[in-house]
Amino acid sequence: MGQKGEATKTAIRKASLLLFVQKGFKDVTMKDICEAAGLSRGGLYMHYGSTGQIFADIIDEWMEDLENEVTGKMEKGLSATFLLDELLERYQSEMLDRSGSLGLAFYEYYSGMPLSDDNAMLKQYHRSKASLCSLIAYGIDKGEFKQVNKEAVVDLLLFSYQGVRMLSSIMPLDDDNISKGMIREIRAMLVK
Repeated sequence: MGQKGEATKTAIRKASLLLFVQKGFKDVTMKDICEAAGLSRGGLYMHYGSTGQIFADIIDEWMEDLENEVTGKMEKGLSATFLLDELLERYQSEMLDRSGSLGLAFYEYYSGMPLSDDNAMLKQYHRSKASLCSLIAYGIDKGEFKQVNKEAVVDLLLFSYQGVRMLSSIMPLDDDNISKGMIREIRAMLVK
């Protein structure tokens, strides 16, 4: 696909992201995306065959960007504590941002898939876990982090982060105190 095609796909994902944040996954139609992206049905279907394909590409792109960012900063030798603080600040901000949350769309998209070893959500979880475990191993190797069970700390971070994001979209939470407390405790588990 040429540059113009890639630019169109990027524009489609950008327009779709806003719709998924506003409406969740199940309530977004290809017609909605056509209108938001300013494309005809044929123009949209030339690049994507379903809302699921678009959503999967959004999540893959998001994951790849995060992985590349963390890996690139580790390769530059930046402080592990600095990288952790950046990541935790991002997570805290996302937990507090109801207007920009993909939590509902994320849940709706992945809950419709069969539970199997080939489950897309399970693959995303393993990608996130591997990336975060490598950050913790990096911090331990640099002497900035305590010796911890990396997998357990990462699970605590990922599941509590996603839990707050999902629950805050369906019930009132004191997100600020919850997210700050979680972030503070996870940081305390890791940083010497």
